[in-house]
Amino acid sequence: MSDRTATVTRETAETTIECTLAVDGTGETAVETGIGFFDHMLTAFASHGLFDLELECNGDLEVDDHHTVEDVAIAIGTAFDEALDDRTGIVRYADRRVPLDEAVAATVVDVSGRPRFYFDGEFSQAHVGEFTSDMARHFAESLATNAGLTLHLSVDGENAHHEIEALFKSLARTLDDATRIDERREGTPSTKGTLSE
Repeated sequence: MSDRTATVTRETAETTIECTLAVDGTGETAVETGIGFFDHMLTAFASHGLFDLELECNGDLEVDDHHTVEDVAIAIGTAFDEALDDRTGIVRYADRRVPLDEAVAATVVDVSGRPRFYFDGEFSQAHVGEFTSDMARHFAESLATNAGLTLHLSVDGENAHHEIEALFKSLARTLDDATRIDERREGTPSTKGTLSE
């Protein structure tokens, strides 16, 4: 198996990001975004997906959390896209439901090369710490767009912390399943022979 690792550097007037992602990792993380709950979610994402993730973001948090969360998702999505290359041999499709106490989140993914995003549900509170709850949805959408995923998410519960954490864990487990190498398969898992067009 090739080394499915990518490093992405992203710098704008709003954020500066260094991100290294290893798809075939062990869940090792070193994450610093300046938003405590977001760091917790990214750590959970890497841990439950068994991705190694090193990420540092310096963002304009004096404005709000939007640019930081969005740009981190862009960087991680781009890293997935680069690390997976032409997606040779991957499983491609996967789905997972993950509970956290009263909350449950579901993810269905096609690592298709065609970005699409669908979301069903609401978050029970507007904020968790300094993290705007709806930014969890926006994180997933930006990740899907930049990783080339068709992504369907849903969430239900009574506590936004639980809802968001279940969502990140469900997304992680599903991506881990879908990006695994299927030893029975030769080439790209598509009848048209490519997942990049």
